[in-house]
Amino acid sequence: MNPICNQVRVRVPATSANLGSGFDTVGLALDYHDELTFTLNDDPSDGIAHVIIHGEGETTLPRDETHLVVSTFRRACATLGLGRLGFTLEATNNIPQARGMGSSAEAIVAGIAAAAAFAQPGELNRPAIFDMAAVIEGHPDNVAPAVFGGLTVSWDFTTAEGVGSVAIPGGEPLHGGFHTINYPVDPAITAAVFVPDYELSTEKARQALPKEILHKDAVYNVSRVGLLPAAMNPVVLAQAAAQGGAESLGGAAGAAGVAGASTAVSPAAFATAAAQANALLFTATQDRLHQPYRGSLMPPSTELIRLFRSKGYAAAVSGAGPCVLVLHYGDARAAIDEVAASQLASGHWRALHLPINTTGVEIERS
Repeated sequence: MNPICNQVRVRVPATSANLGSGFDTVGLALDYHDELTFTLNDDPSDGIAHVIIHGEGETTLPRDETHLVVSTFRRACATLGLGRLGFTLEATNNIPQARGMGSSAEAIVAGIAAAAAFAQPGELNRPAIFDMAAVIEGHPDNVAPAVFGGLTVSWDFTTAEGVGSVAIPGGEPLHGGFHTINYPVDPAITAAVFVPDYELSTEKARQALPKEILHKDAVYNVSRVGLLPAAMNPVVLAQAAAQGGAESLGGAAGAAGVAGASTAVSPAAFATAAAQANALLFTATQDRLHQPYRGSLMPPSTELIRLFRSKGYAAAVSGAGPCVLVLHYGDARAAIDEVAASQLASGHWRALHLPINTTGVEIERS
């Protein structure tokens, strides 16, 4: 198969996984991107990948076939029938490396999306990109929002032994492997990411986790992670309140599952839901599964999270860390920076105040 174009530009958002309670399942796309351009070599006999890097990782990342974007692109091209292409990759990296903002997921999604854009016309087949990316990454929590944008909850569906899929009455068979679902995020939800000047490898962070956990800790996280979709979209709470007449936070959240999208929302009901959103975000980001065990690996990050949460802000470690994520409904940039004033003044931290990305990976052919 021959490529359908000579150049593909790819734009992939940063992501934050876990969000406290959703260990290895929940991810959020952030409006902060790496941008990569793949240009086919003029000489058909030149099958080499030439790599140019600007920004993050420009002094540390490899510039040969071992670069994660290149190796993933090669794998995807082989799967799609493109064969070995020679190309120049020019990457402008904004996403910090080894900080918990999804840099490896970005690289994998970028490589697959570029290969797909060279092989297939039209819009990207996002489910297919997600399937391949999740297998390569080994877990879906970062690749899902990088592909689809927004808030994602992902899982690895295991069928019975010897069964490749499960028949669903009235629907398509449910296949084994990775799946994800995308939830809407209110545009008033913002993310503040505090980026430290030190790294933490995901492998080292995983080694700190226990092999077994207490049942009560599992129940604790299940109860919190179930709140995240509602906490990230207060309109649902307002609709639920209008539908069921619920006046409490618990009543509104409990009714969210039966509220219709067309339910009329009074200004008073919406104002109440919006006011409760940060309380729900605070609760939904509580965790007992991973952060307590990893805290000793990143003391400055652990202390910053404790400081934010003592002030009522929904703070959590971003991914495996050491970045710190703070979620908030409404504009609180000045107040959030004030809480971390000493850390920012030290020169060891920088703050990124970011909207939530809702588009996921984007491509442009030429």
